[in-house]
Amino acid sequence: MCGVAGFLDASAGCQGGDEARARLARMADTLVHRGPDDAGVWHDSTSGVGLAHRRLAILDLSPAGHQPMHSADGRLVLVFNGEIYNHLALRAELGELPWRGHSDTETLLAGFARWGVAATLKKAVGMFALALWDSSARTLTLARDRMGEKPLYYGRHGGVWLFGSELKALAAHPAFEREVNRDALALFLRHNYVPAPYSIWRGVAKLPPGCYLTLAADGQAGE
Repeated sequence: MCGVAGFLDASAGCQGGDEARARLARMADTLVHRGPDDAGVWHDSTSGVGLAHRRLAILDLSPAGHQPMHSADGRLVLVFNGEIYNHLALRAELGELPWRGHSDTETLLAGFARWGVAATLKKAVGMFALALWDSSARTLTLARDRMGEKPLYYGRHGGVWLFGSELKALAAHPAFEREVNRDALALFLRHNYVPAPYSIWRGVAKLPPGCYLTLAADGQAGE
């Protein structure tokens, strides 16, 4: 199943890396039930981006499937939850590359590096939620599969962009503001669930199925 979480904090450059990684670890720990096999965090203090992952190993049981995963050239960093059913076909299309393992995460990374985000997501068939950091463009991209099988929440609290597979991961960050969204509460009382893109917390939304969102290091967002 796996779980992803992280943040983009434009002010994080003045914070110690140890504290940022501790925050990421706390976010990831809330998702241990989604990924009991492995855990990883990555933080770049120059940009203020941090990625966390809890892994349930399925396609590649080796350490080569560890996340956050870096592209071969080091430009891209990815955390991924889900499965890409046609990843072997995508590997064949990508051709002979110095593959390090057999995971679909590595296949996605190679696709993003070769074709870009939009084209790779169009080619990919599967269920997924992911976060991709591009150190060259200084952008963080959040994406979700077409059917919305894998959840992904995001929001900006105290000037910090937060994201995660579950709301509890966002709530583990100290910038998170625990204020109930009364409009979402009214929808819950009417429908017996909170429909997307709402969440029960004010300032947090669920990324709609089949969509991706790009966040710039300067705090701007675009779809």
